[in-house]
Amino acid sequence: MNKKKIINDPVYGFINIPTDLVFDLMEHPYFQRLRYIKQLGMTHLVYPGALHTRFHHALGAMHLMQLAVKTLCDKGQKITAEEEEAVMIAILLHDIGHGPFSHALEKHIVKGIDHEDISTLLMNKLNERFGGFLDMAIEIFNDTYPKKFLHQLVSSQLDMDRLDYLNRDSFYTGVSEGVISSERIIKMLNVVDDAIVVEEKGIYSIEKFLVARRLMYWQVYLHKTVTSGEQMLGKILQRARLLSLQGQQLFCTPALNHFLQKSITKEQFIHEDHHIETFTCLDDTDIMAAVKVWIGHADKVLSRLCKNFIQRNLYHVDITNARPSEERVEVLRQVAMKKYNISYEEAGYFVFTDVISNNAYKVGDANIKILMKGGAIKDITTASDNSNLEALAKTVEKYILCYTKDLI
Repeated sequence: MNKKKIINDPVYGFINIPTDLVFDLMEHPYFQRLRYIKQLGMTHLVYPGALHTRFHHALGAMHLMQLAVKTLCDKGQKITAEEEEAVMIAILLHDIGHGPFSHALEKHIVKGIDHEDISTLLMNKLNERFGGFLDMAIEIFNDTYPKKFLHQLVSSQLDMDRLDYLNRDSFYTGVSEGVISSERIIKMLNVVDDAIVVEEKGIYSIEKFLVARRLMYWQVYLHKTVTSGEQMLGKILQRARLLSLQGQQLFCTPALNHFLQKSITKEQFIHEDHHIETFTCLDDTDIMAAVKVWIGHADKVLSRLCKNFIQRNLYHVDITNARPSEERVEVLRQVAMKKYNISYEEAGYFVFTDVISNNAYKVGDANIKILMKGGAIKDITTASDNSNLEALAKTVEKYILCYTKDLI
């Protein structure tokens, strides 16, 4: 069988599957599951075209990795064929641990373990099944491989993951502010002292990349309606989990039922094999099937939340720089208690506060380094003459107050 397939991608055109091992990994059920997990969670509630998947994104990131490796080799960096395959596998599998609706449900399915941890677990399981051929890829992914710059291509502030998702998410949402020159940035990459650097002539492309990232967060990822949808889905699962732990039987798939009925610790998840195997059976369809049926559940809170969600009757969200007044939150809770005939605790599903944050660039966290013409290495914030970049390096936190629209 010819495994050197070509895939037609709407963002980059043709993507080549480079090796037989990469093809076999893509064919595995763990990876095929990503076809049924939306890249942007609830974003399609605002931008109807944002229905692309983690599968799409993984292929795109692998394609950019191929370009990056070729660029570095052309500039004299020694990257063996085994290292090239390993770094492509590391980026291909970097999101394999995502749960349903990507980030939207990370803290509700299994608490205390994030998708990177689950990705590592699944890569280790794949390594067993593929006879140890993923050893180097796992070392690169975990940053234990001697050539540190390979890990930076997989996970850093200028990695192939970010270069793909900004362009891909812009393409599918139609938000042009996120479009970046990913191929130009890749052409400007080099390695100095085992670290990825960007040649000085690429500095404006990096500036555009950081600005685009910040704009995409406010305009897409943290859009108040997207935030509202994700918060409502989170509250639905929170309520369903509470009812399940109290002994109520809820309609759901066996995989979802497994995580609703048990409080699984991080240690249990890591060391008890059946948890991770059950997790690999979960995708967006498990959640949506359950939510549609729960509309008819006897519990008033769960029923109302599910009905609102399916009908896109989402929370109203106030985004402010200052914490919402406790008096206002209390008044809204009292209104919810009377209107829905529910307890004070139950009113917390319809009126609550939270915090959102936007940090386009973290100084000190695997900085983006610029290789100046004289050979000096500078951080992008000092190499650039754009004073706005220093502002981008500050984390902006905002407060949100969510409440159902019929309370006012």
